[in-house]
Amino acid sequence: MIEKFAHRVEDIEISGIRKAFEALSGEFFNLGLGEPDFDTPAHIKEAAIQALKSGFTSYTFNKGIEELREAISDKFKRDNNFVVSPEEIMVTSGASEALHIAILSVVEKGDEVLMPNPGFVSFAALTKLAEGKPVGVPLSEDFTMSAEAVKEKITNKTKVMIINSPANPTGAVESERNIKALVDIANDHRITIISDEVYEHLIYDDLKHISPARFSDEVITVNAVSKTYAMTGFRLGYLAARDEYVEQMLKIHQYIQACASSISQEAALAAIIGPQECVAEMRSEFKRRRDLAVEALRDMGMEFSTPKGAFYIFPQVKDEKEFVERLRRKKIIVTPGSAFGSLGRNHVRISYATSFEKLKRAFKIMNEVVNF
Repeated sequence: MIEKFAHRVEDIEISGIRKAFEALSGEFFNLGLGEPDFDTPAHIKEAAIQALKSGFTSYTFNKGIEELREAISDKFKRDNNFVVSPEEIMVTSGASEALHIAILSVVEKGDEVLMPNPGFVSFAALTKLAEGKPVGVPLSEDFTMSAEAVKEKITNKTKVMIINSPANPTGAVESERNIKALVDIANDHRITIISDEVYEHLIYDDLKHISPARFSDEVITVNAVSKTYAMTGFRLGYLAARDEYVEQMLKIHQYIQACASSISQEAALAAIIGPQECVAEMRSEFKRRRDLAVEALRDMGMEFSTPKGAFYIFPQVKDEKEFVERLRRKKIIVTPGSAFGSLGRNHVRISYATSFEKLKRAFKIMNEVVNF
């Protein structure tokens, strides 16, 4: 009997994040979705409006408009301390597409892909769609990915290592020393690094973001304007890599997407070359919310590692299913930790991307649930 659906689809689950988000209707506290609650800055929205008014609504070059790729090239040199030409940059429909085509371009059936466990839900799912094998790397107590743990998971089938700093769902930030160590391991074993850096500007406590591409050219760097500029709905991401990588990824991009939205590209250009005070303001507010979350969970007696970046906190709970359900009945959504890998079990991801006042109200209710 011929199977109706492809195994590559049947073998993956609907995202646990989306399940949590779509579970309720009406008014509720959404601490499950990783989406900034800020409005997109005015100068960025104006650029999108002007693109529409001027009739900039057609296909663009597959890689993206030249002005945007030049701006991204300058951004990498300025912010990330590595040099990449505009021709080595591709604009994509969100970081999601960038991750998808990066994995598809280098992973074949049976190849192993190292990734943090717990780690972002897309890493394992996209690996399975490429018919590769996700291999979770257990994280340290502070949720960083140690060189020793990576070495223990490497086999002769290891093809790719995914690094995510700042990390979703844990908020961990990798040090420069650790990034260098991971790059050295990848180089020694001829492993391609895919570096997911979408939260790079959301780092607290005077820490710095370190891009693996500073130390190696065997890196595909994935980023987006979504989190930094509160532009999630614009679906605009980008990637950078050596020519030979981009050439292969471009083949996939041409057939599944053709090009990113022309209007969103103009908006992204305004975001990257425009005033950056909005980024600092949002980061400051996210830190204020982070501190609120840390204090509130500490008062509840919960165990957690203080997040150093992104806008998530990942506390332990006795029974994640029971905890999530009890909160759901109180109209509070959090995401079960097992959605992020086997070692996320009996944790929950709490997003503090919603407003300070809503967080205060939600944590007050959560305290009643925890201490029931």
